[in-house]
Amino acid sequence: MTTAPLTAPASRSVTAPRLITHTWFLTGRRLHALARQPAVIVGNLVQPAIWLFLFGSLFRRVVEIPGFGHGSYLGYLVPGVIAMNAMNASMWAGVGMIEEIDRGTLNRFLTSPVSRVALMTSGVADQAVTTALQSVAILLLGLLGGAHYPGGAAGCAVVVVAGVLLGTVFGGLSNAMGMTLKQREAIIGFNVLLMLPLTFLSSAFMPTALMPHWMRIITACNPLDWAVRAGRSALGTDPDWASIAARGGGLLTLAVVCVGISVATFRSYQKSV
Repeated sequence: MTTAPLTAPASRSVTAPRLITHTWFLTGRRLHALARQPAVIVGNLVQPAIWLFLFGSLFRRVVEIPGFGHGSYLGYLVPGVIAMNAMNASMWAGVGMIEEIDRGTLNRFLTSPVSRVALMTSGVADQAVTTALQSVAILLLGLLGGAHYPGGAAGCAVVVVAGVLLGTVFGGLSNAMGMTLKQREAIIGFNVLLMLPLTFLSSAFMPTALMPHWMRIITACNPLDWAVRAGRSALGTDPDWASIAARGGGLLTLAVVCVGISVATFRSYQKSV
């Protein structure tokens, strides 16, 4: 007695229109499920709001340190909180992938003609939409708290895009871990291990000019800091667009690589079932 293969024998050719269409519908499925859980949406905004106003109040006088070079600490903090939130939320994407595997949802998709690449890119798109909405909410919270954005709408757009790209980087890595390890505990441990060091080895809370030399070297290689500095410069009175483009390009390249890694690990998983 032969066993039917788990994967459907449909064509595996991936054309751009097919990929976009499948990604669109799969992303809509994820967002629809999220929309039915308003408590989750509100809860996802509580933590960044606490970061923004707790740290903004606790460290508001550090702007008086010689060399800090910023008028309002709350205004300084907003791009950092947006980047922190994007990283933190996206690092749990792999847990959602494991839940899809445990429920059997992912394997059922494998018996359908849906694009295998779209199964991964839809998760990235879903996270990008969520991150963008949260980033806009944080910008509004900062504005209500007294922060000023001299860079205007263009600067705010850069902050949001930088957060989305950063979230894509860590979301892709988390998905790859989920497909490879298939253990929630491993992802949780990895997230706890990396989140705070990456945050404090960035300029989210303190300018790099006030850091020890060895920390500056590490910070220069930290994608979280790329997003923070690109957003902060864009919101300033005199944005350094060359620097913003360089850091944004670095984030985009890294995001493409990480999504590619997640797709590769998914194909490895597909062969194993």
